[in-house]
Amino acid sequence: MKAIPDDTLEELKKCHVILKGPTTTPAKGDPWPNIESANVAMRKELDLFANVRPVSVPELGIDWTFYRENTEGSYALGSDGFFVSDDLAMDFCVATTQGTERIIRAGFEHAKKTGTNYVSIIVKANIIKTTDGLFVDLADKIAEDYPGVKHDVWFVDITTAKLIDPARRSDFKVFVLPNLYGDIITDEAAQIQGGVGTAGSANIGKRYAMFEAIHGSAPRMVTEGRAQYADPCSMIKAVALMMDHIGENEKGKRLGMALDICCQFEKKLVMTGRDTGATGDEFAQYVLDTMDRADLEQAWQGYVDAAKAKN
Repeated sequence: MKAIPDDTLEELKKCHVILKGPTTTPAKGDPWPNIESANVAMRKELDLFANVRPVSVPELGIDWTFYRENTEGSYALGSDGFFVSDDLAMDFCVATTQGTERIIRAGFEHAKKTGTNYVSIIVKANIIKTTDGLFVDLADKIAEDYPGVKHDVWFVDITTAKLIDPARRSDFKVFVLPNLYGDIITDEAAQIQGGVGTAGSANIGKRYAMFEAIHGSAPRMVTEGRAQYADPCSMIKAVALMMDHIGENEKGKRLGMALDICCQFEKKLVMTGRDTGATGDEFAQYVLDTMDRADLEQAWQGYVDAAKAKN
C-alpha cells in the first residue's frame, strides 16, 4: 500500500544520483490499489523540486528548457482529495513562497548561465488567482535580481498554441511552470521533437538527483506483444543528462549528439512502436555505434548548421 516500499526508499537515500526506469501509476478503475505515483512520492521524499526537460529541434529553430516545479501544485496532495457529498468532489492545489521561489530562481539562473537570457513564466493567473498569482508575483520580484534576463508571463492555454506556431515558437528559450502545467506542456514539446519517447528528464534537488524517461511503462505495448519495439531514446537522453550532472560532460555531450543524429538527422533506423520499425535493442545499438564515430562532433555540427539554414 505504498508507492515506494520502505526498504527501496532506504536504498535510494543512500545514493545521491538515481537513474529510474518507467513505472505505472495506478488510476481509478485499475486492478491495483489507487495509491500515489512512485514519481510523485520520490520527488517529495527526496525533495527533487526542479524537473528539468530540454527539447531541441534545430530544423525548426527550437531550443527549449523547461523548469517544472516538482513537489507542490496540484500534485502535492493529488491522492488526498475527497467527496464532500455524492455530488461534490474536491482536490487541492498547494503553493508555498519557498517552493515557488526556488524553481523560479533555478530557471533564471539557467537563462543567465547559458546566455539565453529569456524566461517565460507559464500560469493561468487570470483564473487561478491565488496560487498562480503567487507564481507571477514572485517571478516579478526575482527578476529584479537578474537585470540581464528578460521575462514575461504567458497563460498556459495560449502557450499550448504558440508552441506549434512557426512564427513564435523559436523565440521561447526557458520556461518556468507550476507542476500540472509543466507535466502537460512538456509532453506537447516532446511530441514536437518526435514523441515522448525522445525526451529525457532530470529531477534535481539540493542533495539528490533522479534521471528518468518522461513516459510511463507502456502497458498497452506489452499486452499487444509490442514491448520489443518500445523507444529507448527517452531513457538514453536521461543518461546523457545524468552524465552531464555528475561531471562526465564530454560523454554526456557525445551521447546527446549521437541521439540527435540518429533521431533527427540521419534516421537510418526509425522507431514506430511496431514491427514496421526498429526494435529498441537495434536502435540503442545504432545510437552507440554513432557515438563511437571519430567524426561525431563535426557531423553533428554540419547537420545542425544545415538545419538552421533551412529554417
